[in-house]
Parts: sequence; structure tokens; C-alpha cells
Amino acid sequence: MLNTTLSSLFERDLRKLKDEINLYADESRIWIVSEGISNSAGNLCLHLLGNLNHFIGAVLGKTGYIRRRDDEFALKNIPRAELNAQIDATIEVVKTVMDGLSEADFQKDYPEEKRGEILKMDFMLLHLFGHLNYHLGQVNYHRRLLGQ
Repeated sequence: MLNTTLSSLFERDLRKLKDEINLYADESRIWIVSEGISNSAGNLCLHLLGNLNHFIGAVLGKTGYIRRRDDEFALKNIPRAELNAQIDATIEVVKTVMDGLSEADFQKDYPEEKRGEILKMDFMLLHLFGHLNYHLGQVNYHRRLLGQ
């Protein structure tokens, strides 16, 4: 049951991320960094997608995804349509992997250390969900701060 619940929540909030990206009236403003803002909405989007594709897709789903974390913050001006396509692809990866987990899997150790710690699968997946929502809130704030 936790797998279907988390799958549904990840999908819901990745769709919210897509909605936020699409609410920018001027696509170029997705990439603005101004005083007091460390990251653009576009870079936060790339960071979230890289995070989920690594920790859920590559580690749990064995998708072969190779994370380039530095690029998540360095790349700029990726077209909105490409961000939307990447969000959609990430939704599919997360759904596929989450739907393949059993209840017993959630009590196992997550197969990769996180900051030198071994975490249980349920803890790690809830952590990833919280991380998604933390940055989703930043994207929403970024958009509103810019008057979009």
C-alpha cells in the first residue's frame, strides 16, 4: 500500500512542478536568478529530476541513469517543452519503480548510503518526497516573486 500511496503522491507533485513551470508567462523568466535567490526555477526543476532519476530510477529501478549533479545547477535556458518532457519521463520512471516495490521492500535497507548512513527504504523514499516538496515550494515562490 505504501508503494501506491507514494507513487500517487510523487506523480501528483511532479505534475504540480510541471504546472508551476508552465505558469511562467515569459519562458525566459524560468531561468532568472536575482538578488536573494540562489537558484532559478529551471535549475531547481533539473535538480529535482536528477535527484529522483538517480535515487529512484537508477538505484532502485536499475535504469542506467547517470546523474550529472553539477549540470543541474549549471545548465541554462533549456526550453520549457524539454523540461515538460523530462518531467513526464520522470513521472513514468517513478511510477514504474514504485509500483514494483512490495510492502516488505520498505523495511529493507536502501541500497546506497546517504551521507554515510544506511537508511531504511521507507525513510529514504519519504525523505525524497519531502525534498521534492521543499524545492517545489521554492519554484512556486520564485515564480510569484518575479510577478509571474
